[in-house]
Amino acid sequence: MLISALRRCTAVLLLAVAPAVSALEIVKPVPAPPQLAAKAYVLMEYSSGRVLVEHNADKAFEPASLTKIMTDYIVSDELAKGTLNPDEEVTISEKAWKMGGSKMFIEVGKKVKVSDLIKGMVIQSGNDASVQLAETVAGSEETFVELMNQYAKHLGMTNTAFRNATGMPDKEHLSSAQDMAVLSRALIRDFPEDYKIYSIKEFEHNGIKQKNRNGLLWSDDTVDGMKTGHTESAGFGLVASAVREDMRLIAVVMGTNSANARLSATAKLLSYGFRFFGSRELYAEGTAIDNLRVWSGAEKTVPVGLVKPLSVAFPRGQEDQLTTRIELNRGVQAPLDEGAEVGRLRVVSGDDIIADEALVALREVPAGGIVPTVRDAILQYFE
Repeated sequence: MLISALRRCTAVLLLAVAPAVSALEIVKPVPAPPQLAAKAYVLMEYSSGRVLVEHNADKAFEPASLTKIMTDYIVSDELAKGTLNPDEEVTISEKAWKMGGSKMFIEVGKKVKVSDLIKGMVIQSGNDASVQLAETVAGSEETFVELMNQYAKHLGMTNTAFRNATGMPDKEHLSSAQDMAVLSRALIRDFPEDYKIYSIKEFEHNGIKQKNRNGLLWSDDTVDGMKTGHTESAGFGLVASAVREDMRLIAVVMGTNSANARLSATAKLLSYGFRFFGSRELYAEGTAIDNLRVWSGAEKTVPVGLVKPLSVAFPRGQEDQLTTRIELNRGVQAPLDEGAEVGRLRVVSGDDIIADEALVALREVPAGGIVPTVRDAILQYFE
């Protein structure tokens, strides 16, 4: 009765990540981001997932061939599960062969390796390759589209509705710059080996050599992917990712009016991000960050930490302004499962919360029996 009557409360512990900046030091302001001639754009720091720049980030537009990043994500997942073999030769269907737009020029009835179809889709942006991969995975493009939307929901893409595997024009085939950044981050994170294909500058199939349409691969050696898109209704789009000084950025630009405009806009976003922001890993996965009092347990305390590494992105020159807030639940009773959420960790920069993660018990705490239960009930009553 006494135990159940106790109210839960929260203790807040402030831990400085770095020494506080004195009043005499000047914090350099971050200049306004570039204004780009695009319908929507997003600049995301990869490790933290923090969006550094955005414009119409959640507004849905036709993504054109940026769609193929999702098609590739599903194909990569099938390869990882072992349900698809890169060396498998598949027979090209009439539907795939007839696809218009950009092509890798596969021929109906011929056999082509899955690995070559992937390159044809990613490097050459082949609509024919995309449809053939969709049919190979799901039996038909229509069934594959159902998978695409399921994966989108799972990844947290809240403004996306896929209608085909290629990005061919369809007024109901939509996505947002934010969702494309989320998807691109997931592909790099979940399938890093498969992502390497996006840096290949050209691919030859059936005697036809085509260059990767991502022109930043030639002009910026820190760029290692990702994908272009273009239709008359969507305009010109580009997702690009680059790494400088151990920080990766993902830039998404949608709805520019030319191939050169999308390259220029993306380059401006990346330059701005690398010039004015940095990133840092604060805590590794499984690191004990604090100890939590556990009542009526075989142990009095349990170490708490994070289920995944915590990285943050911050304006350059303002790293000393980061503050970590640890909020631990009180009145936690045993038994306590390993991995149970027992609080929150928030990283604050000025007035902005730039990270908010669950703190979990890093090991199990069994119930302690009658003696610690009675003892702790009395202690809690008088606490």
